[in-house]
Amino acid sequence: MQHPAWILILVGLIIVGIGAVWLLAPSIPWLGKLPGDIRIEGENFKFYFPVVTCIVISLLLTGTMWLVRYFSR
Repeated sequence: MQHPAWILILVGLIIVGIGAVWLLAPSIPWLGKLPGDIRIEGENFKFYFPVVTCIVISLLLTGTMWLVRYFSR
């Protein structure tokens, strides 16, 4: 990837991927509702922290980056 055009193509693909996830996220029923996600609801407040969802997304992104790096050699 010496030429700057490849970097622009890669950035464009990343933006398209983020957009696709943004569009499809409401139709994924388990996203944000996994066991281990912290949800505290009171009368006047709601606190939500998706711990397990963040870990799953991190593992998927790490695996994807590892595969890209492995096959680019």
